[in-house]
Amino acid sequence: MERRVYNFSPGPAVLPLKVLEEAQRNLLALPGIGISPLEISHRSAWFEGVLAETEANLRKLLGVPDDYRIVFLQGGSRLQFSMLPMNLLGGGRGADYIVTGSWSQMAAQDAAREGNVRVVYDGKPFQFDRLPRPGQIEIDPQAAYAYFTSNETIQGVQFLDEPAVGDVPLVCDASSDFLSRPLPIERYELIYACAQKNAGPAGVTIVIMSDDLLAGIDDGPPPMLDYRTYVKEKSLQNTPPVFAIYLVSLITRWLLDDVGGLAKMLERNRRKAKLLYDAIDACQDVYRGHAQPDSRSLMNVTFRLPDDESQARFLNGAKDRGLVELKGHRSVGGIRASIYNAMPLEGVQALADFMREFAKTQ
Repeated sequence: MERRVYNFSPGPAVLPLKVLEEAQRNLLALPGIGISPLEISHRSAWFEGVLAETEANLRKLLGVPDDYRIVFLQGGSRLQFSMLPMNLLGGGRGADYIVTGSWSQMAAQDAAREGNVRVVYDGKPFQFDRLPRPGQIEIDPQAAYAYFTSNETIQGVQFLDEPAVGDVPLVCDASSDFLSRPLPIERYELIYACAQKNAGPAGVTIVIMSDDLLAGIDDGPPPMLDYRTYVKEKSLQNTPPVFAIYLVSLITRWLLDDVGGLAKMLERNRRKAKLLYDAIDACQDVYRGHAQPDSRSLMNVTFRLPDDESQARFLNGAKDRGLVELKGHRSVGGIRASIYNAMPLEGVQALADFMREFAKTQ
């Protein structure tokens, strides 16, 4: 079998080895069924069971209250950028957006096509290297919702606590840190995540929303862009991404049975991130972190080297050690190490060791 490298890609991202092995065993034919999960009908009893287990596991992991619905969609976060305001900005209502990086910036731009959007914080003048400071944002109490991105994958900044928005409904794009830590779901009216970071492969988006939010949707969106359609049809209004949801079910099972829940997962993620940030801070003549220390992400560690030549040597040296997909996003440059849930501690330790050794050669 081909040797697996340590894949630091921002997404599609590394998946738990145990999940891949189980999917591999069942890929040709599901036990007792004789059909591949790539072939089986979304109307089958087997897939109904997958949907039920995945929802139950998500409810258990996140403590989702009974008056919240969980649905599975397609289109990734980019569809949610438009679908969300289409559902919530009827009647001339406006929304407040906290812009801390590329993804929340795109979300605000797309939402402005659908209704009134006010950017209450914009980190662009700081190259999106920080979160808003206390008291720096002022939310309109009449806003239909307040929106933020919990983890900016490109810049590597992360909210580890919810922003203060008063009684305004809180909405979150949690795509790149979903299931990486416990969340107080009751503080959100809607939270969504495309799965290809921590929750599964590309192709499925998980949306969790309150009954109160659903009750406030006007009869404006087309049926396939109306959240209520997915709730009513139990995510089966058309053919959903069966195999992707199946892998989400395996990952939630892994988080419960092998990891021991999201509090344990957070401990792992903190330990991994500390290894890399300690290496950056110990070698500041070679590495310069992009994110301000109090805004650093546990998921995406971003930093730069002194020049393009040293960056190229760093990437080539890392690749020789089986440490791949470390090049930063073109809009930021530098290095980006994505250390999602399934990245083992050994992979992060190997990268931290290489960083310290490389710094000694400069």
